Amino acid sequence: MSTVLEQIIDGVKIDLAQRQRDTSLGELQEMAARVPPAIDALAALKAAQGVHVIAEVKRASPSKGKLATITDPASLASAYAAGGASVISVLTEERRFGGSLADLASVRAVVDVPVLRKDFIVEDYQIWEARAWGADLILLIVAALSDDDLAHLLATVAEAGMHALVEVHDEAEVARAVAVGARIIGVNARDLRTLDVDRTTFARLASGIPDGVVTIAESGVRSADDVSDYASQGADAVLVGEALVIGDDPAQTLKQFLAAGERGATNKRGLS
Repeated sequence: MSTVLEQIIDGVKIDLAQRQRDTSLGELQEMAARVPPAIDALAALKAAQGVHVIAEVKRASPSKGKLATITDPASLASAYAAGGASVISVLTEERRFGGSLADLASVRAVVDVPVLRKDFIVEDYQIWEARAWGADLILLIVAALSDDDLAHLLATVAEAGMHALVEVHDEAEVARAVAVGARIIGVNARDLRTLDVDRTTFARLASGIPDGVVTIAESGVRSADDVSDYASQGADAVLVGEALVIGDDPAQTLKQFLAAGERGATNKRGLS
């Protein structure tokens, strides 16, 4: 029986094949060459300020189903930027998350912070596609890739002038991410094979990530206290979707999360 992750990737490959029939890789690369250079997401996440928030434009998820009706991704992204988000993540997977490349383009057009294409990347084509549509940062999920594919895709990301958020779920995946030279590692508390969430995952895995690598806590962020907890455990940033899209005032929620992150980071410094 296939895992949830495998099922999602099967659908991604079907949709990808259609886009490849419509637009060649060469055409995409020509499009990418015409857009402004990518914003340095690594520098943005290393900037000297508390704990960063990556705020996500997210309509739905496999675990929760529909989360929010987002008719204007650009407006939501503008609120995120006003609230202090360092990076804005845009889901572009269509079948399970209700996203699109059009969402990515609309967000890129209105914000000056780096934009993450959040999708299930399995081929070079998707990387050049992301750059052509304005992404600065790409998600690479270790669980979905062989070591050779991970290294190859990471090199393609660099060739395209972007950075990669390399996502891990367990100790073996941390070792694999470190081995290929990942500079931004996201620890996802949600196991994409089962969709179960274990909020102890970050604390367990963070110690295996070298100093100097930007470490991001993903999933399980429901409140300001959760942000503070992750910050005290060493997170440089948190990725938040559901808690922002279901609220009435995402900019204000972001400000509260950033303040909580600073408290948590201060607590960590006081204990070290």
